[in-house]
Amino acid sequence: MIDPTLKPAMFARLVYLDQCLTWRGQVNRKDLIDRFGISSPQAAIDFREYLERVAEPKPRYDTVRKCYLADSKHRGLPFTYDDGSPDDLLRSPATDEFSLLPSPVRQCPPFVMRHLYQALEQRLKIEIDYVSMSSGLRQNQWIAPAHFASDGERLHVRAWSFHHQEWRDYLPVRVSPDSSFSVAPVDQELPRDADWEELVDIRLRPRVDLTDEQKAAVRLEYGFTEGVLSFQIRRSLEFYVERRWGLNRPGARLERC
Repeated sequence: MIDPTLKPAMFARLVYLDQCLTWRGQVNRKDLIDRFGISSPQAAIDFREYLERVAEPKPRYDTVRKCYLADSKHRGLPFTYDDGSPDDLLRSPATDEFSLLPSPVRQCPPFVMRHLYQALEQRLKIEIDYVSMSSGLRQNQWIAPAHFASDGERLHVRAWSFHHQEWRDYLPVRVSPDSSFSVAPVDQELPRDADWEELVDIRLRPRVDLTDEQKAAVRLEYGFTEGVLSFQIRRSLEFYVERRWGLNRPGARLERC
């Protein structure tokens, strides 16, 4: 149960610390300050409170990286609450007045995310077993994580594949928990990831074969403020726009200009 002596604001900060350690495997004082706009002394108090309450094995402070690191057997706080998912760190839960169509439950073990995040943060390559949806096989390979991205539904890791010799998107949920997660320095200069660096202008409009009334309804439905809906994305995510927005599918309401 939640300790009734904890003020709601501090409870929220302790939960955030625990989520960072659970999913990212690390956290520092700046994370807390940036997230909640608190002072450095208050952040120090929160860390002290967290370390007193967290279950063994407790996080350890790394003097080189200047952050707290979670143990591989991190158990976290004894509070009863939903651990959530990595992108919950950026989103607020729905209220009781809001009905939400549930998304597929994608179980990604926190320690998998910790390994991937720390490999990215330390610029290391990491050995994983990954289930390929094209071949249907579980392949052992080394990747060098470089970025995280979301298509609005799933979290992706943008990484260089030493096996395929190209930049690819990996779903953490498809990384086998039985992977070795061995790490090693990247001993070569990786090719430029042009598809990540290049920004693409997306311009959407109601389908031309709709009636004027239907076009007006579509503009209201998708929040058009001008004649077209425009935004920029990385080219590596362009495919997910096509898929998520259902462009060029039967019954599509939008099309690219």
